[in-house]
Amino acid sequence: MLRSIANYALILSAISSSSAFSVVPSQRQVSSSSSSSTQLDMFGDAFKNAFSNDDQLSKPQNAGLTNGPKENDQVKINGKAVKAIVGQKVSVVAAQARVKISYNCKAGDCGTCNIKMNGKTVKACQMTIPAGKCDMRTM
Repeated sequence: MLRSIANYALILSAISSSSAFSVVPSQRQVSSSSSSSTQLDMFGDAFKNAFSNDDQLSKPQNAGLTNGPKENDQVKINGKAVKAIVGQKVSVVAAQARVKISYNCKAGDCGTCNIKMNGKTVKACQMTIPAGKCDMRTM
C-alpha cells in the first residue's frame, strides 16, 4: 500500500513539473487605462480585411421569382372565393379550399373529375388556373 502511494506521488510530481500540463502566465502587460476586448488570435490578422469589400457589393436580390407568383383573385369554386396562383392545378386549389372532387385515374381518361369551368366541362385533374375570371362548379 505504501509502495502504491509512493508511485502516485512520483507520478503527480512528474506531471506537475511537465510543461504539457502547466499553466504559463501571459506575457502581455495589461494597462489599467485600456479597455479589454475579446479577441481570437488563432488566425492572427488573416480575417482582418475579410469583409472590407462589402460596401462595393450590390444590394442582395430575391433568389425567388422575379416579380413573385402571379395570383388570381377572381377564382371561385362553387361560389366560394379562393386564393390561387395562375398555372396552379385545379385539383390542388380545390383541395386547399376543402372542395371534394372525385378522382379515379388522374390522367384525364375516365372523366370522373369533370367540373364546369366558366361554363365549359373540363377535367379537374388536367386543368390549371387561368389568368382572369375563373368560376368553377363541381358536378
